[in-house]
Amino acid sequence: MIKMAELKKVFEGLGLNSVQTYIQSGNVLFRSDEKIGDLRTLIESGIEEGFGFKVDVILRTAAELREIVAGNPFSQEEIDAVEALSDKECMYVGMLQDKPALEGIERLSAYQNDHDKYVIKGAEIYLLFDQSVRNSKLANSLHKLGVPVTVRNWKTMNKLVALVQEMENQK
Repeated sequence: MIKMAELKKVFEGLGLNSVQTYIQSGNVLFRSDEKIGDLRTLIESGIEEGFGFKVDVILRTAAELREIVAGNPFSQEEIDAVEALSDKECMYVGMLQDKPALEGIERLSAYQNDHDKYVIKGAEIYLLFDQSVRNSKLANSLHKLGVPVTVRNWKTMNKLVALVQEMENQK
């Protein structure tokens, strides 16, 4: 596990601006004019050098984060119905490094059931669980898509959008 204060220092050492972390989650907000591919390589190398292991970095721009939240394919009624059944988080978003190939989507489709639903939109997979994500065969099978993925609950996604807005207001 990487402490967020140490991760922040690595990002700052890479020359990224306005670096801010959010909880112990691996979420880092920053400003940069670099291209996404160049940033990914820079950050992956910085983490490997700073912490001694490789990680797949998944990046989203501020606009993309807003689009993810605005593009939720599940209706509020669906979410409310699931939330009424459980006291656990039910809504998640998996951000993929790239759009999954059809073969990966077909492999994952075997794990969708009445309790675990998903919708793939571009390089995001929206997940709705009416039972715990921890016991979900779907959640545990996201690697079958064949591309790196990082998953965040819906509250975190909304908080990240709010933090991005605060950063933009401070320009």
